Amino acid sequence: MYCPAHFAESRPEVLHALMREYPLATLVTMGDDGLNADHIPLQLETTGDGQHVLRGHVARANPVWKSTGNGTPALAIFRGPDAYITPSWYPTKREHGKAVPTWNYAVVHARGPLNFIEDADWLRTQVEALTRQQEGAFAEPWSVSDAPADYIEKMLAAIVGVEMTVTSLEGKWKVSQNQPEENRDGIVAGLGDLGRSDAAALIRRD
Repeated sequence: MYCPAHFAESRPEVLHALMREYPLATLVTMGDDGLNADHIPLQLETTGDGQHVLRGHVARANPVWKSTGNGTPALAIFRGPDAYITPSWYPTKREHGKAVPTWNYAVVHARGPLNFIEDADWLRTQVEALTRQQEGAFAEPWSVSDAPADYIEKMLAAIVGVEMTVTSLEGKWKVSQNQPEENRDGIVAGLGDLGRSDAAALIRRD
């Protein structure tokens, strides 16, 4: 991805935080029919030897797990908040008119070899972990064990696990670092007027 130096983000804790907050990733693979993109939640985990891995699952009916060989390089794209930015929010626009629209966003690209897993115990562990992660915010969280055991077994048989060992991470935070402070304030105010609660995440002051 094209990433000017002033938009680059390399701090692991920042990259990991976005991946965990926005786990629905676009998984890009090269298969028998060319490029393929699947949209699946991927959990970032750390193994005992300190490696970072992404784990998830796809439907068994999805041909990606058959057309993409184990060990094939893949790309997982995590998209954070984004918003159209109008130059009407810039005080400097009113001064000299030299302003154009743009789009602010934050993304993380994770790369690594991909493997597909059919082991039933692995699949159950992954589904339970994903469920705990996503249900944790609810007052009465649903658990895998809430469903009949035979039904869960049937559902597990209909999926295939996905695991990527992360070999590189690249972050891009295009969040108005190249704008003067008064324009950043204008962006926050403008997004706030639109009811965007993530306005502060779409600008950077450091």
